Amino acid sequence: MRTGVRRRMGVEERRQQLIGVALELFSQRSPDEVSIDEIATAAGISRPLVYHYFPGKLSLYEAALKRASEDLASRFDEPHEGPLGARLLRVMGRYFDFVDEHGPGFSALLRGGPAVGSSATNALIDSVRQAAYDQILSHLGVTEASPRLELVVRSWISLAESTALIWLEGRRVPRAELEVQLVHDFAALAAVSAVHDEDMAELLRTMVKDEPADGPFAVLAGRLIALGS
Repeated sequence: MRTGVRRRMGVEERRQQLIGVALELFSQRSPDEVSIDEIATAAGISRPLVYHYFPGKLSLYEAALKRASEDLASRFDEPHEGPLGARLLRVMGRYFDFVDEHGPGFSALLRGGPAVGSSATNALIDSVRQAAYDQILSHLGVTEASPRLELVVRSWISLAESTALIWLEGRRVPRAELEVQLVHDFAALAAVSAVHDEDMAELLRTMVKDEPADGPFAVLAGRLIALGS
């Protein structure tokens, strides 16, 4: 027969529970609007006990953002199968899944929130960007990017971030359209760079080599041609 007595959590288990609770609250409101008392209540423990596991709100905030950043970085993982345009579209779908589910937390991760100026928080942001950068190079079959390619990929990552942040402010453009638009943006950035650099031109030819007629890169090319006719 069950007694109803709660099982005592170990230190690491309790820490992970608090991080999970904090992330859930941060997905609903900006972290600077969430108090330690709210986190304690949601976790079913006292406020002093929260401070037993985390010395302050900032340390809990950074631990929660670390988990969020690892989750966000994992959204760029994609099997090296099929046309590049389709792969990028799947990545953007998972990226916006995260943005949709964790809006305020995503904004805090990118904008700093109450931890603005924190070297730990800045390092988390950089780790997500670097993971995305490395994944894109991997899909392009490049081990060391040329200056022009690095500019294209890092500019596109920044564009994806700013697009998501603006979308969160009012969601005035359908999410699915933005996902496709960002894939088109990647192709457009690469195409503009290819005009100025033969190595980028060769890479662009490789990007579109196996693109099907209904793929995002081919659709973009068709629409651009139609605009000029």
